[in-house]
Amino acid sequence: MDSASLATLAPALPQQNLHRVFVYGTLMADEVLRILLKRDSQSSAAVLNGYQRLSIKGRVYPAIIPVNSKKVSGKILSGITASEMDILDAYEDVEYKRSTVEVSLMDSFEKLVVYAYVWCNEKDPDLYGHWDFEEWKREHLDAYVEMVNDFIE
Repeated sequence: MDSASLATLAPALPQQNLHRVFVYGTLMADEVLRILLKRDSQSSAAVLNGYQRLSIKGRVYPAIIPVNSKKVSGKILSGITASEMDILDAYEDVEYKRSTVEVSLMDSFEKLVVYAYVWCNEKDPDLYGHWDFEEWKREHLDAYVEMVNDFIE
């Protein structure tokens, strides 16, 4: 399915206009989500094909950009309200654009159309190498949680 076709599909759940969001970096940490959304969120493991997750020079969080032969593992957050989407938009800031993408659930391979935050500058010279979630948690989670607490205040 091409991006023009995906854009016409609403990645919303039918009940109460709730949304689904594919996350692949710092938002995979429950501690970070709890601060931002002020609640626990439902999630499912998923894969986004046709994208690559990269480190960003001088930053502890990753970016994803379209790369045909690559895939990104992450999770889908379900039941995200419009006001929570506003919080996530502010958190991701102007370096990311909220895009509509198609992901596959890991447990059933069901395909879903969801939102994801894609790095705006695909040619950014600061993008490099692999970003590892488990390494990030070990090395940066505690300080990052403090930063997110400051952001939300």
